[in-house]
Amino acid sequence: MKPLIMASLLLIFACVASSHTATAQQPKPSPQVQKLGYYLGSWRGEGETKSGPFGPAGELSSTMSCEWFAGGFQLICRGEERGPTGKRTFLNILAYDETTKAYTEYGISSFGESEYDTGGSIVGNKKTYVVNSEVGGKPAEIRYTEMQVSPTFYTYQAEASVGGGPWRVIAEGKVTKVE
Repeated sequence: MKPLIMASLLLIFACVASSHTATAQQPKPSPQVQKLGYYLGSWRGEGETKSGPFGPAGELSSTMSCEWFAGGFQLICRGEERGPTGKRTFLNILAYDETTKAYTEYGISSFGESEYDTGGSIVGNKKTYVVNSEVGGKPAEIRYTEMQVSPTFYTYQAEASVGGGPWRVIAEGKVTKVE
């Protein structure tokens, strides 16, 4: 009799435990996180850099493919860019920080670069980041702006202010979704 009671109790416990975990809600991405879905898919870009303290002038071309990371809270983008300094591959992780209420982007490249950008915003169809940097031993700010013109096309512009000086365009271009 005892084995039957034990088996019954174990069965009841297992049913209660499984129904309890089944009703536990998985977190869902917020509307701010869902805005990153704009970048899903494959993209091709073209643009140009301007001559200045960040490098020589020249044409840019790029390809990028983005997909959701497990859970749908971060977007993983991998790509390749060709420009006046050569070919570089990159990996970017885009996310939304619910604590600071700002977009973040962590990127690494085959040139050994790594950067963590915080404080980004998406207002309407405009995405903006301002990044603190250094060039030639002087503090610099880089302002990166994207305008989402349509679901399959956006333009970008990067500007820099070195040592508190005026903002100057250092790169600009356009990016088109290819799939």
